Amino acid sequence: MRTDPQRDRGPALPWLTAYYFVRAGVAAAWVAAALGLGRGMPAVAATLLVAYPAWDALANLADARRNGGLAGSPSQALNAAISAATALAVAVALGRGPNAVLAVFGAWAILSGLLQLLTGARRWRAGAQWAMVLSGAQSALAGGFFVRQAAGAAVPGIVDVAPYAAFGAFYFLVSAAWLTAGRVAGARRLGGGATGRIRPRS
Repeated sequence: MRTDPQRDRGPALPWLTAYYFVRAGVAAAWVAAALGLGRGMPAVAATLLVAYPAWDALANLADARRNGGLAGSPSQALNAAISAATALAVAVALGRGPNAVLAVFGAWAILSGLLQLLTGARRWRAGAQWAMVLSGAQSALAGGFFVRQAAGAAVPGIVDVAPYAAFGAFYFLVSAAWLTAGRVAGARRLGGGATGRIRPRS
């Protein structure tokens, strides 16, 4: 018996849409806080730098549980574990200086980006995953740049991480909007099909 792929993946679409909107909003709020408060308040910057990977860990954990569970979503489960470890590593690196923090962020961006790319490829049929694949690839590239920058003489700051988070917000917003547009278009097609039928004459 054949099944309809659209029907099978349907229950996950509202969750994915909401999830992507939330992730876009949180990332945008993080960028605003980093640029508005973190730049001039070291304690706030330190808190934000630890909170960013910690939030990513919680988000990946929640998404994995809603989409196949941890066993069925190994890339997200591993991503959540790596992000949680990164939050702890950032807390330790804060005592060693900004360059150490950026190096930790760079390593995390590479690993989490590759895992996000794998997650997007795995559930490609859900729709809008091309943006997640691009986001993962760009995250990995940005991570390599962070690692290289951290090895330099210049002293980085939270403003160097802000563009990375901003691009993340952009890709999540694109995915959410893409899924929303697809659902609206699908609903219109169904509605048009229902109303466009020719009634038999009595």
